[in-house]
Amino acid sequence: MPRKLQLALKRVFDLVLSLLGLVVLAPVFALIALCISLDSPGDVFFKLRVAGRDGKPFDQWKFRTMIQNARDTAHRFETSATDPRITHVGRFLRRWSLDELPQLWNVVRGDMSLVGPRPAFLEVAQRYSPEQARRLQMRPGLTGLAQLQGRNLLPWEQRIVLDIAYIDRYSLWLDTKTLWRTIPLLLRGTGVYGEGGVVKMHDLA
Repeated sequence: MPRKLQLALKRVFDLVLSLLGLVVLAPVFALIALCISLDSPGDVFFKLRVAGRDGKPFDQWKFRTMIQNARDTAHRFETSATDPRITHVGRFLRRWSLDELPQLWNVVRGDMSLVGPRPAFLEVAQRYSPEQARRLQMRPGLTGLAQLQGRNLLPWEQRIVLDIAYIDRYSLWLDTKTLWRTIPLLLRGTGVYGEGGVVKMHDLA
């Protein structure tokens, strides 16, 4: 099947599956929103300004897992498993990646895809080398090859290689396999944090 047609079908599948997910998971969204509200004061949702396809900025939606305005109280790009800014409910949401569910709305809007390179902070993407910027050639995804291989446990250089490999080898079959293999990954809950329980800003030097 021609790549252009597969990319068009990818968007159709993204739209259908994400809309279905939002409908089916509506009770889960409501329960999570209630738990967040009861756990700590502040907004239910949290928005990150990230780089989309071709570097176009958009707001990535998540459930809030930290105290309100947490990015103003410590490092804006780094965290850890012991970060005191993370709320009790937030730790649970991060453990099972439930904080990522609102990104189904980003998929509906066309900002993201179900499968692709993970979104990058806008400030980080603006410093990409030409080779690193290749990961911006497709919509960022909820999951991808780098997530299957270890998520934040992978060195940044290896994540770049996997993201570019996905773009070069893209097919609907690859997306299907990636989505299917993501399910047991979420159940294991590994790779949420990096080595030593820390998530550090990428070294782009």
